Formats: sequence, C-alpha cells, structure tokens
Amino acid sequence: MHGVGFRESTVSRARELGLTGWVRNEADGSVRVHAEGAAEAVRAIEGFLRDGPPSARVSHVAVEQVKVEGHEQFAIRGLSAGVFVIQEHQARTHHFDLRLELSGAMRSWALPRGPSLDPAAKRLAVQVADHALAHNDFEGPLEGGGVIVWDLGTYEQGGRVAWPEALTRGHGVFVLYGEKLQGGFALQRTRAGEKPQWLLIKRRDEHAQPGSDIVAEAPRSVLSGRTLSELMGDTGARP
Repeated sequence: MHGVGFRESTVSRARELGLTGWVRNEADGSVRVHAEGAAEAVRAIEGFLRDGPPSARVSHVAVEQVKVEGHEQFAIRGLSAGVFVIQEHQARTHHFDLRLELSGAMRSWALPRGPSLDPAAKRLAVQVADHALAHNDFEGPLEGGGVIVWDLGTYEQGGRVAWPEALTRGHGVFVLYGEKLQGGFALQRTRAGEKPQWLLIKRRDEHAQPGSDIVAEAPRSVLSGRTLSELMGDTGARP
C-alpha cells in the first residue's frame, strides 16, 4: 500500500470509526497500521485499507492479530517532533530532568525518581522553566553537584489534541526513540500552580517492561559512559 495521502486518509477514517492506534510509512514503501476498537469498526478499516484512498494504490493487505497497546488516539507515527533528553542531576536534591523540544525550546519536568518502563509506575514530574536546546548535551560538574546525559533521542507527538494545546489542557501523549527509553508515554497534569505537578506514565506497548527499574539497571551516561557518582568523584564533588 502506498500513495500520496494514505496515512492522513487512514487517520481520518479511523477516527470516524472510533478506533485507536497508529499508522506509519515503512522503509519498503508499505504502510503499517495498528488498529484497536470494536470488531465491526476494525473490519471497516480493513475494507478501507484494501480499497485505499483515490490517490493511492494497494497491491497487498496482510492482517495480523497483535496484542492491545492501549492507545487513546489514532495518530501518524514516524514524524519526529524534535529531540528529547533526560539528564541525571545532582543539585540540592537528586533528580532527573525530562526535556521535550517544543516551539524552539525544551519543555522541562523534574522527575524525583526518574523515568520508568513499568506501566504500573506512575512517576511524579514537576514542571520547571523551559531550557535552551544548547544545554541538551551538557555534562559535567556544577556547584554542589553535577549532570550526566542519561538518555537522548527523538520523539513523536501523539493524541487527539495537537501540541502544545494538549499540554495546555494537561494531557500529552508521545513516543520516545532513545537509547534507553522506547515507546509510548503520557504526561498527565494532576495539580496546577506555579510549579504544576504531572504524572509520567509508560504506555502498555511492546517496549513496556513490567517490574523493571531502568534507572538502576542502566545508570551510565549515553555520551561519556560514566555514572553521575563517577563524574562527581572525578571532580571532587560530593553526592
């Protein structure tokens, strides 16, 4: 299946049918679709994919039963929204900083316990001031502490509501493509105010790892290979 507008037409039809899931272009020119919903609606989208939109040509359709991923939206995958970075940071307190590129800056949240690949682990994320993109690869000592780049990569925006409006409303869905973190995540605001509080939640997809502790299992910088303790020991700092 390929052709101009295939992804966009598929998203539009899937939303009309009340389906959730995603669509993306593959390297071989095919289009992959993951659809969840009522059996009748799934059969309807299968029929749509076999016929294709007017500007597309369908040569073959293969249907495979896969596990439910629990999506809340039908979105196009494969279009990067920018970069993301997670820095482990020792200052007055120890925490991790999640930053997502948005509108020329890095929208930022402080994670006291770091991220998780366990969907059952809902991690507190305190929204802080935006940072400049130039700080994304900073790693080194700071007064009273230090910083390492714990993970780095690109991300895709998801959800029924376009970004940044989704974050303004208090619920953002996104997909990470990092060295340590992969797959779908959601940010859900739980408290407004000067420093809004959110929950960072791993989506139930093929990259989820129930019961895991990725922070403890993979503590080293993706840039230097050092742990934060090693960096601070090298500089004479104290955690």
